[in-house]
Order: sequence, then structure tokens, then C-alpha cells
Amino acid sequence: MEDPTFLQYGLVAAVAFLAATVAGIAGYGTGLILPPILVPIIGAEAVVPVIGLAAVLLNGSRLIAFRDAFSPRIAALILIPAVPFCALGAWGYTRLSGPWVTILLGAAIVVLVPLRRALRRRSGLLRGRGVLVAGAVYGLVVGGTTVSGALLLAILLSAGLTGLAVIATDAGISVVGSVVMSAVFGVAGALPPASIIMGLVIGAAGVPGAFVARRLAGRLSLEAHARIVDAAVIAGGLLLVWQGLLRVN
Repeated sequence: MEDPTFLQYGLVAAVAFLAATVAGIAGYGTGLILPPILVPIIGAEAVVPVIGLAAVLLNGSRLIAFRDAFSPRIAALILIPAVPFCALGAWGYTRLSGPWVTILLGAAIVVLVPLRRALRRRSGLLRGRGVLVAGAVYGLVVGGTTVSGALLLAILLSAGLTGLAVIATDAGISVVGSVVMSAVFGVAGALPPASIIMGLVIGAAGVPGAFVARRLAGRLSLEAHARIVDAAVIAGGLLLVWQGLLRVN
């Protein structure tokens, strides 16, 4: 990863603030909106480690902003199986490189949009053992991609959570996942100083977005924002896949 310019830092910070605001309203979006901006600046291999580190601050601030709606029971059911699988997924990511990372990011982004909507139609039907299994799948995804927010939102909706409870519980679970994956990336040498700086810039820029989102959450429709984010996510995912395929050929 080359050292970004101050202009590039400013661009990433602005996008991080907007993405964090959207994530605070729609329940996800930061790890989906940022990759198309970050890949040309820091390279595909650095995207997941950088966003994973930034997510500690981003999700921590979102949890504080929405703390009164947090569901500890659902969070515990998901985190018990998610933590070890998150470490496994992060380790697997460090084994990949080059265009295949770009293709993995783009394909996962595109696939999870319809998957999220399909799971939402089963809202309230995921219980007990099903939540545990879903937590393991989420852990594997969060460790190896930046698109785990979409999947986690779908799991929480299918477990019966709604409204602000989805946003708050998503944030609490994501904080733990971000800490685990950042630890694995740090040990594996995937977080050099330049990546740490970029992660902290994204995290700091996104913190105010969580509190802006908290003020807007009671006024705006979650579904309306989810549709807007879905459109942006699909476009960004397809762009990443195309970039990866060009590098393969």
C-alpha cells in the first residue's frame, strides 16, 4: 500500500462520514460503500484490514448512539459461534492476493443484496439453533470480506428484531467482529502503519455520522434508505468484479 495524498485522505474521510450516516439509518452500508473508493487508493488487498480496523470506531460510536435499543440475548447467540469463524475467515483472507481479492469483494457484495431481501421475508422465523448457525456463517463472512453488515442485518431481521433494535444490535456484534479480525490481521502483518493510519482516519471521520443518523432515524424510512443503499451496493460490487476480471486477463 502506497502512502495516500492529503487530498485522497480528505476524499475517503468525506465518504466515510456519509457512509456511516447511511449505516446508522439503514443498518449497514459503510463496508459496502467504501471499497469502490478505497481500492484505487490503497489496493484491494488492504481494503478488508483497513475497514476492519475502522469499524471498531464506527460501530462503537453507533452502539453508543443507539445503546438503549441493544438486544444482548440475540447478540450473544450470534457471537458465540461467530468469533472463532471470524478468526478463520480473516486468516483465509490473508492467503488471497491480487485480482481474486477484488473479484471476491465484488461478487460477495452483489450476492448479499438479494440474499438480504430474501431473508427479510422470513422475519421472525429464525430461532435458537438457527441463530447459532447463522452466527457461524456471519463470522466466516465478516472475517474475509467487507460486506458482513448486509448479512448480519438480514439475520437480525429474521430473528425478529425491528427498527432501532436492529441497528443497535448490529453495531454491538460488529464491534466484537471488528476487534477479532483486526487482531488476526495485525498478527499476520496485514496492518502496516499506512493501513492503520487510513483505518483511523475512516473511523474518526465516521463517528459523527452515527450521531447524525440517530437524530434522523425517527424521521426517515429504514426501507427507503435500504433501497438506495442496495442500488449503490450492486453498482459498486459489479465495478469491483469488472476491475478484478480486467486484472486477471
